[in-house]
Order: sequence, then structure tokens, then C-alpha cells
Amino acid sequence: MTTHDRHPHSTLRSWLGVSAITASLFVFLTTELMPVGLLTPISTSLSISVGIAGLMVTLYGVSAGLGVPFIVAWTRRVNRRVLLTTLLAILTLGNLITAISPNYPLVLATRLIMGFANGVFWAIGVSMAMRLVPERHASRAAAVAMSGISIAAVVGMPLGTALESLTDWRTTLLIWAGLGALVLFAVVATIPSLPSTNAVSAREVFGLPLKNVPLRLVLFTVVLFVLGHFGAYTFVRPFLEQSASATPLFITVLLVLYGAGGAAGNFIAGYTVNKSLRGSFIAGLAGLVVSLLLLLTVGHGPAGSIISLILWGVSFGVVQLCQLNMTQAAAPDTFEAAMSLNTMAYNTSIALGALFGGLLADHLGVTSVVWFGLALTAAALLLTLGTRRKTARTVPDDALAPAGM
Repeated sequence: MTTHDRHPHSTLRSWLGVSAITASLFVFLTTELMPVGLLTPISTSLSISVGIAGLMVTLYGVSAGLGVPFIVAWTRRVNRRVLLTTLLAILTLGNLITAISPNYPLVLATRLIMGFANGVFWAIGVSMAMRLVPERHASRAAAVAMSGISIAAVVGMPLGTALESLTDWRTTLLIWAGLGALVLFAVVATIPSLPSTNAVSAREVFGLPLKNVPLRLVLFTVVLFVLGHFGAYTFVRPFLEQSASATPLFITVLLVLYGAGGAAGNFIAGYTVNKSLRGSFIAGLAGLVVSLLLLLTVGHGPAGSIISLILWGVSFGVVQLCQLNMTQAAAPDTFEAAMSLNTMAYNTSIALGALFGGLLADHLGVTSVVWFGLALTAAALLLTLGTRRKTARTVPDDALAPAGM
């Protein structure tokens, strides 16, 4: 096996490639969530209800989750540079078609196709970043790539909303299509050929959790903490409005602080996962539990809500990177296949978390949703603590980078 410490590409080009993948994650995530801030103008323009307009996000997430294991398997022999370029082309064209679409059915059909591209990117993107650099820097490259999530939260969503207020939703999406094209060109210019090394059929993909106990445990844990996190996070605004009488401006500040905390958590974990992957994951899950407890107990005031949201963001940033590295450590020879299952579990859990949270909010109040999030994140922590013999093996640095490079 060739180690990629003897890397054929310059350090500068390698990290420029990682930056291009980070930018790719930014445009994919902001495209996925952009309609959240544009629902009202879109629904008014297309003469539909806000609830129906919300299907733009729902269908996108469903296709991103359920389709990815099959598509990753079907494209298992495609060069990853070519595949990423194709995915960005679909994203760019999709935003363009959405921006000029004369009716809502075309918008929904376009978003559905874009969701498939989004899911495949999640399965291959971070793996590509880890392959671009020497193996000793693989986890740091993953942290840099994952920071695109926090950048999207801190910059992307507010920027999209601001552009819409200055122009309109169609112009905003046209601008995002242009941004996608720029990222596509950056990928072409900076990322070298990356032949697929994890060729696995669809049948083998779905068979992985049956024979790989560590991977199965990781997937169970992902389902628990994602259900809890997104169940609570989806309704954090009404919770803060009720419990802390928070204004829209204050909530915006809190969400920006949360996003900044997520970026900090990613970079902290980038250094700690090589020391103790399991310890970092436990610390992140414990932080999620404590942050939700703080939100319930002291989140009724400005200081308490600020501390809670910052800790929540940092903890989630740590957990995000750790679960990715745990997936890699559990299935180093079939990382992309394992990540496709991770993506399916993750996106499906987001949808279910929002669904269960909505039912709880409607019947028991928004505070019950935070308790729901607390219970499930605590369950994820207890599962991790209780499966030490299956998951506590020491993971060397080279296990945190795709094998076979």
C-alpha cells in the first residue's frame, strides 16, 4: 500500500484542493438550506402556501439521504475528481433552473435531483480532502473541509437572506449558481485525478453494518445524536422566544455565535482526534447534553442562552468531526461506502428529528422538544460509554485517512 506521506503534489496545491472541497461543502449546504430563509417570498411569487414551499427542503433532504448508497455504489469506479465536478455542475444548473422556473412542480423536481447530488457529495467530499494531504494531516484536512458547515451557518444563510432583501429570491439563486460555477472551476484547477479506491457494490454497501460491529455502533450513535440535536435545534427559535423573550435580532446573534462555536469545535477536534478519538467524541456528546441542560435551566436569560448556544455549537462541531473519523476507523477499506450509509442515516434522522420535534411542539410545547433532544443525546453518550470494548481500540493516525492511497 502506498502511503501518501510521499505525496506527488505540492503542499500548496494539496491545501488549495482541500480549500476547494471546503468551498464545495459551503455551496452544497447553503443551497440545501437557502429556501428556509426564502420561503415567504418564494411562496408569494409562486402562489403557494409556506408549508408547501417547505417541501423544497424536505424533498432535497429525503433524496440526499435515501439515494446516496445506491448512487455511490453505481459510481464506484468513477474518478472522484470527475464525479465531484459533475455534482457541482448539477448543483449550478439546478440553482439556475430554480431561479428561472415558471412553476413550482419544476422547482420541486429540480430540487429532488439536486438532493441526490448533495448526498453523494457528503459521501465522497471529506474523503477526497483527506486523500489530498499526507496521512499525518488527514484529520486536519477533514476539519478544514467540515468547517464549510460553520461558514455556511455564519456567512452563507445570512448573506442569502440579505441578498434577497436587496434584490429578490430569483436573483439570489442566480448569484448562488454563479458561485457554484466558480467553485467548480476551483475544483478543476486544484484537485488532481483521484481514482476510486473503495469499489463496493450496492449489495455490499448494505451488508457492511451486518458484519462490521464498530460501524453498526457508529451508525446507531449517529441516529441518536442527530435525532436529538436536530429535533431540538429546529425549534430553538420558538423556544428562545417563549423562554427568554428573545427578539429576532438577538436570535440571529445567537445563531451566528452557535455557528462560530461549531467552527471552533471542528478545529479543536482536528487536533484532539489523533490523541483520543473516543475521548473527543465522549467530550463532544457530554457537551451536547450539558448545553441542552443549560438551555433548559438558565436559558431564560441573555447570558444563559449565549453560553448554552456557544457550548452547543462547539460540542456539535467536535461530535461532527469525531463521528466522521469513527466511521473511517470502523471501515477504512470501504470508507466511501460506509459514509454513504452514514449520510443516509444522518439525513433521514434530520427529517425524523424535525418531524418528531414538530409533533411534540404542537402537543406538549416547545420545551418538550429540548427535553427530547436532551434524552436522545444522553442516550448516544450512554451507548458510547457502554460499548468500550467494541469502540475503544486505539486508532493510529493512518486510520484516519482513506486506505490505499
